[in-house]
Amino acid sequence: MKKLTGSFRYTQWDPWLIISQIVSVQCILYFTLGALLVVLGALVGDTRTLDHIFEYHEIQVRDVGGQIVISAFVLNSLIGSLVLWHIVERTKQCMDFSCTWHFIHLIVCWFYNGNFPTTFSWWTLNVACATIMCVCAEFFCLRTELAAIPLSLGPKTDL
Repeated sequence: MKKLTGSFRYTQWDPWLIISQIVSVQCILYFTLGALLVVLGALVGDTRTLDHIFEYHEIQVRDVGGQIVISAFVLNSLIGSLVLWHIVERTKQCMDFSCTWHFIHLIVCWFYNGNFPTTFSWWTLNVACATIMCVCAEFFCLRTELAAIPLSLGPKTDL
């Protein structure tokens, strides 16, 4: 039985809910990252592959291709904050889910490349994107959580 406290949420730990939220966030953010890379690549007439998502040597500022990858990751972190706002809906959990997405991305990149990411640009970009995603999602969730909750549906009466 779920018990209610003074908040509007259930307090019971639900691992299936957390797992489904993590899977949903991962799928949506990888889809949007791929879509952003396709769109931005089409604007400059360049094709994109999975290497642009997972290959850490692709993140560089020296050429237009690397700048597109960086732009896509930053835009994706902003989209990620909206995704967290709609799926997670909790200010306290935004940092957890943001770090979880980037940690899973680290593991996937590690296996995709066959070695641990060691470039400064990869780490800088991912820390910046995790920060952007977390802070923006917390801002959106906090605004929703602090919104006034109407106590009655009837007309307001002053006593």
